[in-house]
Amino acid sequence: MHNLVSFLKALSDETRLRIIVLLASKDHCVCELTEILQLSQPKVSKHLTKLRDIGFVKTFRQGQYIFYQLAVREPLILDLLKDIIAHMEAYPILVNDAHRVSQCSVAHKEDKA
Repeated sequence: MHNLVSFLKALSDETRLRIIVLLASKDHCVCELTEILQLSQPKVSKHLTKLRDIGFVKTFRQGQYIFYQLAVREPLILDLLKDIIAHMEAYPILVNDAHRVSQCSVAHKEDKA
């Protein structure tokens, strides 16, 4: 129950919700997220740190970048996230974020290959 409450609290912040939705489909580094979300690096990093501290994202290094990936494994939470994504068209800011992913100037190494 604690993880569900923590997850719902995390989603109560618009920036964290946007980050979680983005990470549900692809791992991102801070520089990508700042470009997609159109927010400052310190603001994005603050939210990523909070999400990491409560165990909903984890990091891995790829070259000079540290990437963040979703670390949620509980079926109920994953279903909730899938429902949010399935109804994303009702939330223009999430649609805009998804559109900016394809235009992001920073990309994974394997995306460039």
